[in-house]
Amino acid sequence: MKTVLVTGANGFLGSNLTRELYRLGYDVKAMIRPTADLKGMADIPCEVFFGHIDNKNDVDAAVAGCDIVIHTACITDQWNITFKEYERINYTSTQYITEACIHQGVERLIYVSTANTIGPGSRLYPGSELNGFTLFSARSGYINTKYLAQQYVLEQVAASRLEAIVVNPTFMVGPCDVKPSSGKLLLYGLKKKVLFYPPGGKNFVHIQDVCRGIINAIHYGKNGNCYLLAGQNLSYREFYTILNNITGEKKLMVRIPKTMLRIAGTTGSLLQRFARIKGRLNHTAAYMLCMDNYYTGKKSERELHIKYTPVEDAISSAFHWFRENNYF
Repeated sequence: MKTVLVTGANGFLGSNLTRELYRLGYDVKAMIRPTADLKGMADIPCEVFFGHIDNKNDVDAAVAGCDIVIHTACITDQWNITFKEYERINYTSTQYITEACIHQGVERLIYVSTANTIGPGSRLYPGSELNGFTLFSARSGYINTKYLAQQYVLEQVAASRLEAIVVNPTFMVGPCDVKPSSGKLLLYGLKKKVLFYPPGGKNFVHIQDVCRGIINAIHYGKNGNCYLLAGQNLSYREFYTILNNITGEKKLMVRIPKTMLRIAGTTGSLLQRFARIKGRLNHTAAYMLCMDNYYTGKKSERELHIKYTPVEDAISSAFHWFRENNYF
């Protein structure tokens, strides 16, 4: 089997992906920060390389001897991060990874981007790989730097310097979310008599489907193509209704008005900028919570041979994992 490097192997996606690669018989090399928490991958027998993805020498050493590189590492938080930090970790490190793959003759790079580098659509006409980038107005350092990094990878492919595939996962749900990351949305909905939910919606996908999509992209992906890894479109109300059915909890569900949420987000951004008061609601977060962030995964179903898991199974597996590991 081929040797696969996974950057960010201790993260939510990285740990699930590393575990699945090992199960399938790949030789896995996990690139992790020296100070990273290894709890999420402590059970996975693999080579661990400690290094920083924003250090070119570390990246060159990590890529050495690998046939395939899967670049998952990035900063995903939408608040209290400077643009320079996003740029260094999400963009510059991708340049280092890409150049190392070119110079060392790696067979294929799988760059894990985000669905939001592709314009979202409505429930009736969800966003597809044919859509351009439309979210500049979100003012998201995360989304903007992921888009720039994605374009850099695709430019190297267009210049015939690199074999690379871009995968664009939507909002991932499932077990082994140690930090937690996307699991915060689920945990927010638990143990409340009154649940205030945002007015928008998004596409939800099982973490294992994303892992399968990435691994299948190694074999079936077309060089220079982007693939949305997208499961089911749900409003936030629908998401929490499913969660309530799984948990058996009964609660009053109250929709937050868009205007109120946007004013609160703008206020949060102003407080952070001028008073150095850091909070979790800013312009970007409010903007994303209000929008219809919907996508289709039809192309990945056709070309990467994925059959998407029902979203109820994804939410259920995440809930039971959090409960078994005493997160609530």
